[in-house]
Amino acid sequence: MRKALSHRTLLSLLPNASARKLFLMVLIIFVFWVVFMTSKDHTEFMFHLKNPIILRRWSIFKEFLPSEELQNTPSSVEADMAILEKLNQQIPPRPFLNHSSTTSAKHSTATILNPQRVYCIGDQLDVLLVAKDYFGHRKEYGGDFLRARMSSPALKAGASGKVTDFNNGTYLVSFTLFWEGRVSLSILLMHPSEGVSALWRARNQGYDRIIFTGQFLNGTAHVLTECGLSLNTSGELCQYLDARDHEAFYCLKLRGVPCEALTHMTTKNSDVSYLSLKEKLLFRRFNIGVEVVKNLAITVSPCKNKTESKKRKCQIGMETPFPSGYTLRGRWITSHCEQNEFREIKYINNCLARKLIYLMGDSTLRQWIYYLHQVVKTLKFFDHHGSGLFKTHILLDTERHTLVQWKKHSHPFVTQKLFSMKDDNYIPREIDQVAGDSGTAIVISFGQHFRPFPINIFIRRAINVKKAIERLFLRSPETKVIIKTENIREISENAELFSDFHGSIQNLIIRDVFRDLNVGIIDAWDMTIAYRSENVHPPDSVIESQIGMFLNYIC
Repeated sequence: MRKALSHRTLLSLLPNASARKLFLMVLIIFVFWVVFMTSKDHTEFMFHLKNPIILRRWSIFKEFLPSEELQNTPSSVEADMAILEKLNQQIPPRPFLNHSSTTSAKHSTATILNPQRVYCIGDQLDVLLVAKDYFGHRKEYGGDFLRARMSSPALKAGASGKVTDFNNGTYLVSFTLFWEGRVSLSILLMHPSEGVSALWRARNQGYDRIIFTGQFLNGTAHVLTECGLSLNTSGELCQYLDARDHEAFYCLKLRGVPCEALTHMTTKNSDVSYLSLKEKLLFRRFNIGVEVVKNLAITVSPCKNKTESKKRKCQIGMETPFPSGYTLRGRWITSHCEQNEFREIKYINNCLARKLIYLMGDSTLRQWIYYLHQVVKTLKFFDHHGSGLFKTHILLDTERHTLVQWKKHSHPFVTQKLFSMKDDNYIPREIDQVAGDSGTAIVISFGQHFRPFPINIFIRRAINVKKAIERLFLRSPETKVIIKTENIREISENAELFSDFHGSIQNLIIRDVFRDLNVGIIDAWDMTIAYRSENVHPPDSVIESQIGMFLNYIC
């Protein structure tokens, strides 16, 4: 009676029938909303409500439910932000008054610390570098991007040097003396700290330095539209989302063409730049990779009284130091573990027998499949259909039950050549489809195509790959996983988009994200500095060394 009375009293406060009807309608909507929000499926409804045009990532294996995809959001965001905050602290903004106030390779000095009368194999040689500007004034802060290398061209020998930044304008450059003979030292100023600061700011400012063009099939005709990781438009979008891993790609929707009709993609560089005209002067070719050291060389002796401790066999899970090795007579030799030689085909065949090998990543891993096909004659290409350089490549040896497969990683993938989107997939989703066992190995490499985009895209992908590997290890802990870092590349490329500074930061992220996982590391960065291979696609000598390290990990 009291409830009915209070209800009538409430309705009597409304002056007319229209107001009462409106009130009842609002009340019904409110009740529906409360019931909806407390139901277990409201997140799925909200996801579809906010994203009306969705095409799930193509997969021939499995459909992923939205309820599976919407998980672990807070931890993912926290991990992203923690890495980004650490990087921002390491790369603070630097004042840039004029070119003369930046670091000058010519005026900077490099001095050998504690020079010795005799240097022995295994010794460490330290060089103190003092950075100065074009006026000869010592710099008061660090952050210069330096590349150190020692070499003996007559021996086809080379190794990286380790640079320690004291953040006060001085640097310690350490070289491990791996071989005997005359050794030349090199320290290149790749970018001054002011240039590094400008590159870091510019990189994280926008997504529009690369133009993506999607090709859709409309009946029998091909039609094109703008696509990208982020599109600044009010137009209707096709949204290709992986909400579990927070990955997204968009295309401007064409009238009458379904989003599912996307077949191919191509890219090109845009004219957009976030560098000022003054900053661009720092990245002229003559300002990049300038030698600091002038005719600095030493002679290394064998010193036979020195005893070398026995090294353990190279295996997955080992911590990889820097430098991780050196080249001698054109061959890569690891510094921290004992390598087996795989120079004869019979040893390579024995190692590859009954192995399933999945290469996931960019074209620097596709080079592996070409090299193996060239060297191991029993590995034959299987026609997986598709066309072009970026189709899935498969090698088979049916007699030895060996499979080697390369598949490109998903967005961002930067190339002017047209590539298929029909079986496109992110690396974490590909890892999820691998059953895994003791005869299965996965090699992962990505980075070059991420350089033109804000660093959070790379951080997110690295964390997602790590999570996929952890899931793999839960079901198949004996599966072998190897991470190949990216390599250095041409200096003449557009520095804002492709500078090796971007690659060096991504290298640090990879080491940070995967440091606690039981994976093998192939340090392609270190190798290509040692070989002095400044090419995005290293020569066969480098590929042979990378594959040799891989074979040591799996056999």
